[in-house]
Amino acid sequence: MKLLREFMDFLKEYKVIALAIAFIIAVAANTLITAFVNDLLMPLITPFLPAGAWQTWQLVLGPFKFGIGAFIAAAINFIIVAFAVFLIAKAVLKEDKVAKK
Repeated sequence: MKLLREFMDFLKEYKVIALAIAFIIAVAANTLITAFVNDLLMPLITPFLPAGAWQTWQLVLGPFKFGIGAFIAAAINFIIVAFAVFLIAKAVLKEDKVAKK
């Protein structure tokens, strides 16, 4: 029983449950953002790409093939996620500053 109690104290002290919940929400948000980029944003960008299907667009240099379309989608996903995290952190830190005063 002591080992179980120590384990529960560990979970509470290091907020492992909150971290697990945040991870699950982040995975769901990533899926949502990926769908936003692939289904809503990239169709607007597709006409500007040389190949019609942006996901399969490749840059071929000799024997090397670079998946430019997939990289563009990943970069846009990253930028959107980073901006969302920035906005959330800004709001949370602002509330934290107000609470300290």
